[in-house]
Amino acid sequence: MPYPQTKNSVTLLLTFSFAVLGITFLLGANPGALTATFGFYELTDMLSASTLSVLTGIGMLSVTITTLAARIGVLPVIVPVSITLITVVVPLLTLLSPTRWMADLGGFPIIGSGQGIIKYFAVLPLVAFLFFKDKFTAKQHTFMNYASVAVVLFWIGGMKFYEFEANGIIGLVETSPFMSWLYDVFTVQQASNVIGGFDILFAILLGIGIFIRNKPLLVISGLACLSVFVMTQTFMFSVPGTFNGDTLINGLGHFVIKDLWFIANLIIVAHYTLSNDSEHQAKL
Repeated sequence: MPYPQTKNSVTLLLTFSFAVLGITFLLGANPGALTATFGFYELTDMLSASTLSVLTGIGMLSVTITTLAARIGVLPVIVPVSITLITVVVPLLTLLSPTRWMADLGGFPIIGSGQGIIKYFAVLPLVAFLFFKDKFTAKQHTFMNYASVAVVLFWIGGMKFYEFEANGIIGLVETSPFMSWLYDVFTVQQASNVIGGFDILFAILLGIGIFIRNKPLLVISGLACLSVFVMTQTFMFSVPGTFNGDTLINGLGHFVIKDLWFIANLIIVAHYTLSNDSEHQAKL
């Protein structure tokens, strides 16, 4: 995909996802997530839940508005970059809280509520690509975006081998027209193992494809990784109650829509590794 189309695609995925998240928080969605996040900063006793919802919603909508404004030259780049970094770093720092980990399973790296938080890592290389493309080489952009994809596939994929996670995804798998057949062939745990194994296998193969510059392997593994994040988007429609008349989407919707960031990561990886542009190939 040529650079202009790649940049437009990344911008669309980033701004759309933050717009949806921002609107839902303004409407009061997912208060538990806000409590877990702002409780880490001891702000829940100082500010009401509704105030935190409004502030979070405004922050996320600001990412969308300022990013678009900067893209058309109305705002300096520093504005969306600063707002996005704050919006991303605030939840990421809560990974330092023991509440994000499964203490009864040994804690780190057995992640609990932090599964939705680690997804914010994906935003950082997207910002680098949109606003600091020339500050990094093609190789660096490729690595940063691959690393985001690999982290979530290795980490969340690895959790699938644990019983708590296998049981936790039953509602997703059994309602999916694409995945429900797994329970006809495998037990709940075996099906979860297959899903986790798929995630980890193709994340590894994508890394190998990048390293050895093998286009067939890049295409196959890249499409497989892409299928993971496209599949999660179908949960919006297959899992009852994900769309909410009061808040647009619920907590599951928040978790799922963040996967649009990983689709953007993969688009950037494809741009640099599958392009016929000799400049890209030379830098890789």
